[in-house]
Formats: sequence, C-alpha cells, structure tokens
Amino acid sequence: MTQNYPAQGPTIAIVGSGPIGSAYARLLVESAPNVRVVMFEAGPQLTDRPGESVRNIADPEEKARAREMSQGPQAGAYRESLGIPAGTVTEGMFTARQGTHLFDFGGPGSAHAETFPAAAAATNVGGQGAHWTCATPSPSFSEKIPFIADAEWDELVETAKDLLHVQSAAFADSGVGAAIRSLLEEEFAGELPDGYGVGTLPVAGDPQPDGSMRWAGADVVLGPLIDADSPLSARFELRDLTLVRRVELQDRKAVGVTIEDLRSGETSFVPADAVVVAGDAFRSPQLLWASGIRPKALGHYLTEHPVVISTVALDADKMERFASESDLDAELARRAQNPADPVAAVNRIPFSEPDHPFSVQVMYSETTPFPMPEDASYAQNRWGYVNMGYGLRKHPRFEDGVTFNDDEPDYRGFPNMTINYALTERESAEIAEATARLRRAGNALGVFVAEPRLMPNGSSLHYQGTMRMGQYDDGTSVADPWSRVWGFGNLVVGGNALIPTATAMNPTLMSLAIAVRGARKLADEVAAAARDREGVVKAWA
Repeated sequence: MTQNYPAQGPTIAIVGSGPIGSAYARLLVESAPNVRVVMFEAGPQLTDRPGESVRNIADPEEKARAREMSQGPQAGAYRESLGIPAGTVTEGMFTARQGTHLFDFGGPGSAHAETFPAAAAATNVGGQGAHWTCATPSPSFSEKIPFIADAEWDELVETAKDLLHVQSAAFADSGVGAAIRSLLEEEFAGELPDGYGVGTLPVAGDPQPDGSMRWAGADVVLGPLIDADSPLSARFELRDLTLVRRVELQDRKAVGVTIEDLRSGETSFVPADAVVVAGDAFRSPQLLWASGIRPKALGHYLTEHPVVISTVALDADKMERFASESDLDAELARRAQNPADPVAAVNRIPFSEPDHPFSVQVMYSETTPFPMPEDASYAQNRWGYVNMGYGLRKHPRFEDGVTFNDDEPDYRGFPNMTINYALTERESAEIAEATARLRRAGNALGVFVAEPRLMPNGSSLHYQGTMRMGQYDDGTSVADPWSRVWGFGNLVVGGNALIPTATAMNPTLMSLAIAVRGARKLADEVAAAARDREGVVKAWA
C-alpha cells in the first residue's frame, strides 16, 4: 500500500515585509533546502526592487509619490486630518512623517490614542525599513535581554549587522563632524565610561565611490531571495496589497492564514506549516487578537523612547578651534551631492549605565528643519546647525498598552484599538536630567534656536513590548525565548514588539538579532518535521 504526499517541502507564511519578516524569509530559505516562504504585505510595492529604501530615490517627485503610497489606505479619504507635512521632512522633527500614517487619524474607525497621539506606521513593502533613518546602535547594559547569554547575544548582533550592511564609515571623514565631537568630548570629559563616549553613528547602508550612501532597506536583508539569478528566489514569493485577516488554528497549531486580495476583494485560505507574524507593535497583536490568540500580556507593556529635541546654531569661534573653513566647504559640497537626502555628519553618545541612560544623536545640517525669518538671529548661520535628540527609556508597565474592541471595527474591519499610556515620575525624572544634559551639549556647541522640548508620546516610532518575549510562561510575556507564542509551537512573532527591556536606542538591530535566533530555531524544527515526514513516506512506500 502506498500513500501520495505533495512533492514540495514545508511552506512558511510570513506576515509583514519589513526587515524582521525579511530576515525570517532569508534565513529559512537559506537554512532548509526544501522550505518555501510566502510573504504577505498589506501595502503596495514602492520601488522596482522590493523593499528598497525610498531615501535612495533620486527624483524628488518620485520619492514623494513613494512616501504617499505608504501612508495607508485611509490617506485618500482623510488626507486633511492625517497631519502629514507637505514640505521637506527632517527625520525626528515631526510627529507624523511623510511615509507614515497616524493610527488615530480622526476619521471613522481610527484608533483611540489620546494619550499616544503620534502613534504612526507605514504600510508598504519593506515596512518602516523603507523610511527609517538607518541608525543601528547596539543594545548594551540593561537594554540587553537577560536570559540570552552574552556570547550568544554578541554573535546574534554581528549576524544582524551583516544582514543590514551596518558600517561606521559614513560619517567618519567629516571634519565638521569631528569638530562637533571634540567640543562634546570636552564638555563631558570624564563622565562617560570607556567605549561609550562621543562617536559617529553606525548606520545600515553601503558607501558609494562618490561619497554618497545607498541606504539599506528590507531589500538588503532579503538579498538573494529577490535576485532573479539566484536559485533561492524560486522558493520565495512576495504578495503585496494582500491583507492577512486571520491566523487559522487547529489543535493549538497554526495551519495557515486567511488573506484578502486588496486588488480584487477576494478572500482565500493559504495553508502553511508555520506562521511568522512580523508586523508592527500595534497591528501584529491586533491580528493575534482577531485570530483568537489572546495571552494575558498581549498588547500590554508598551514602551517607546521619549525624545527631547532641540536645534542649535553652531558657534564659529568654537567650531574653528577644531575645523577649518575648508573642512566646512568640503562638508557642504558632500551634502550638495544629494540635497534631497544628504549624508550629514551625525554623531552620538550611546546609552550607558548607571550615569548616562540616554541615547543621544547630534545631526549636522546647513539649514534648520523649520523656516527662520531672514532677519532672525542666527538665520543663514555660516557654520550651520545641529538637531539634537536625547532618546530615553520607558520602563515597562502592564497598564501601558493597546486593547482591542470586538464590537467596534477599525477602518480595516479589525477590532479597533485603544492605546493607554502614561509617563511616570521615573520617566519624568530622567526627562529632566536629559533636558539638563541637552542644554549643556547645546551650549558647548553654540546657541539654541529651538529650545529643548519633549516630543508628543509616540513620536519616536520605536514601539516595543506589546508581544514581549520572556523566559517563563508566567503571564508577563507573549513569546518564549525563541519568539514562539506560548503554547503554539509553530506560531512565531517578530519585531520591536518582542523587546522586553527598557531601551533608549534605535531598536531595529536588536529586533533583527532576536529574529535571527527565532529563525534558526524555526528552521531546525521545520527540518526535523521534514525528516519525520520523510520517514513516514518511506514506511508507507
């Protein structure tokens, strides 16, 4: 007696096309010779190369169009209430940036986010990876996950860096940047631990021969999967404008996903041997909730990075102690090569404990991110300006988070969201300390033309904790140490939402390191299941 089995290997469904979903796709296809990956993305593909950063688009009109395409299906109906600036956007300076859409956009079915008003996301192939700043600092001290050993963690981070093309060369040769570093080093001399002082910002991208950068998006993570000449591409499929409505379950196992083709409106079921949910920190838990997967911690422990920002006009006398006019001319010439998205001198002071629980970025610009009257003091400042931001921690609490209402649909027909969030005295104290340090840094460099101010909740776009991972299934986490939803061995989650610690730095590199660990575990389990299946086939043959 013989039994016929499908010739193809296991199928993995991935929800979300950002850097995290892309890492799962690549590592699974590379690790298992028979695995097929199908990736679903609710938004459109913006560029010919799937997942490419829109920062690489040279034509300003094409770049603006790509960003507008990312602003969600509600953008057309509620454009005036979205709050998207029409002009040039400087990253970190606005609460709703081009390429993103607010969750609480003021229209029917928008989220209830009065305490988190700047909550926003991008809906497109590549996710936020098509729009991010490409900043890739590594977590340190208490930011790291305590139940992953340091040696393993370091290796995971290095693998994540390789996937993202992380490098530190982009800003190292700037004379203006070096002068800014020198002034900050003087100001904070002796206060920062070795290895955690003032330095250049590591970023994801590839320096080009002309001095420009090709910024990394999900495309560099996907790598050979989107290379038509690679045999791996035959086992990868990306479906854009395809909304995953439910993760379907049977006997506490994921058996596939129900999808809606947003072009035709047709709904269908796609079977899968495992499902990876790797969207953002609001819509991923929303999908789990809509699928009947509702662990106690789901949506809770929301954190982000409160951000105190300011703009400073650089003082000529101070800068000329460490840089010359020719250094300034060289910096301006480099920026002029790509005025729509220049490779600016960017410095940072990393998070360290116990005395500097902040992640600081200092970005050089020849103009301010806001219009200044021509007769204003320090308008047209010869040495330009720096936009400074102090990123802070939000300490996780169960009561901070998103809940879902089955009786009230959102604009996509999912259970509508309500976000509840508050800064406590602990955060307020750190905000006050960060503001004082920002004033010291600004005064060391020049004169404030925009006073330090705390951005509205949600402005960082670094949303974490709503599907946090944990060491034990004790009700305080959604996923186990290998990113599997507790009680569902073949349902994996990914993204910033898994980060369980209080962090101050940009989270993408950390989330990718977590994804590497989860993908390796899933690949091992899929391979073991395939071997078991092969044994059954031989036994029946």
